[in-house]
Amino acid sequence: MSICNVAHLTHQFDEKILYQGAEFELFNGEHCGIVGPNGAGKSTLMKILTGQISPDQGDIRWQPGITIGALNQQAWTDQAEMTILEFLKTAYQTLWQWESQMNEAYLKAAVEMENSEHWLKKAGRLQEQLNAAGFYEVEVIIEKTITGLGLDQIGLDKPLCQLSGGQRAKVILAQLLLKNPDVLLLDEPTNYLDHEHIVWLAEMLRLRTGAFLVITHDFDFLQQIAASILNVEWGHITKYYGSYDAFLRQKEHRQKEYRRQYEAQQEKIKKTEEYIRRNIAGVNTRIAQGRRKQLERLERLMPPDSPVPLHFDFPVASIGQGILLETSELSVGYERPLLPELDLKIQAGEKWVVTGFNGIGKTTLLKTLIGELPPLQGSVCRFETLRITYFSQTLSWPDPKQSALALFSDCYPRKTLQELRFLLAQCRISHELATRPLDTLSGGEQARVKLCLALQQESNLLILDEPTQHLDEWVKKALKEALQRYSGAILLVCHEADFYANWVEHQLSLRSLVR
Repeated sequence: MSICNVAHLTHQFDEKILYQGAEFELFNGEHCGIVGPNGAGKSTLMKILTGQISPDQGDIRWQPGITIGALNQQAWTDQAEMTILEFLKTAYQTLWQWESQMNEAYLKAAVEMENSEHWLKKAGRLQEQLNAAGFYEVEVIIEKTITGLGLDQIGLDKPLCQLSGGQRAKVILAQLLLKNPDVLLLDEPTNYLDHEHIVWLAEMLRLRTGAFLVITHDFDFLQQIAASILNVEWGHITKYYGSYDAFLRQKEHRQKEYRRQYEAQQEKIKKTEEYIRRNIAGVNTRIAQGRRKQLERLERLMPPDSPVPLHFDFPVASIGQGILLETSELSVGYERPLLPELDLKIQAGEKWVVTGFNGIGKTTLLKTLIGELPPLQGSVCRFETLRITYFSQTLSWPDPKQSALALFSDCYPRKTLQELRFLLAQCRISHELATRPLDTLSGGEQARVKLCLALQQESNLLILDEPTQHLDEWVKKALKEALQRYSGAILLVCHEADFYANWVEHQLSLRSLVR
């Protein structure tokens, strides 16, 4: 049974058409993934489905009475003063109210003897409702969800307003899972999860009886959870049935078939135009005129879409030899140390990855190494030859209303507009994207702007904090290849082991330090 019907959906942002005449359905209990390049309109589609954005044209019809829970990339809540545990318990707010009403009814039955039968009946009805809703398993379910997503590592008594964006996203995701609405709409739910928490979430979603739509660039995760795929690309939304791997095979077959049809049509057009040119003024002029009219009526296929391969390199400063950066009895944190004292040496050309669960202190360590945060104790020695390029995982800007082009103009005032546009184009930032306010770009588009800034700086040590987090498969592939070619040293934080497994030489496991 269809629970959502999307018909004739057309929407554009500025001059970019995201979808034109798109149609699809979501069925009861369907497990569907949404894929497509950065900026194709995946997050916008989610916002259209939830009513946050009105489409230019189209009809979105949800089955009456359907409950929807949505997680977006901003992960915002207006209940910021609550602790984590208090916020999670709001998922069962109705059940807590029923329990309170039941207890009150039992109390009144004991006090108001003449009306005790009335109050006992009311309490009995509420008791039946609580039993049917599984109220007495709620505490166990909350505890399993807390453990499954690693919220106990944050601290359940911590207010939401004190959490990082990633921690807040995990808490909101947990509350949505506890609410268990008919439909879940999840935008990049794995972004801030460790591997074991992604495994747990995949199992939860796989066993879920309700429907969901999930946007993710974690294709291993998608392969485990999805039974259908919506591909948002080149102004179209196309639905495929089957797993993510099945989608890739079907898409490749469809592209090959379309290319064959396009090439056959082009060959036919070429031969027809040649015939018309040879015969329009000869004895066969009537036939030539007829074929010209046929050509005019022909519905021509558009050229097949194929993304241009992306290629870029990080400029390298003088590499030299020996130690670039060294720590001695380094303690990092804010008010209290997050990690035991650390002695670390990074030599020229070495490739390092830093691993550990979310909240353990990976970002804090990187910020201390680059000097953004002071050490609590110990020292960081940055040798004279060291030149660092730092990529932060946060999508924040000095002026979010500024465009990428204006930002680059401020950073590189001696370059012409044409040169600046060329620099941005290296990371597929088109003229249209380059002139929009930064805070209107998708997460992937903003990440590409940050990447483009990093590509302008000569360095012999790249320090990268979750650089793949918002990137699509094409940009991620180009980044991986660029890092493999980079001759300087690298210190990487990344939750995708496949991204670095075949080129990183050293691992700094923060989890092993805190045991």
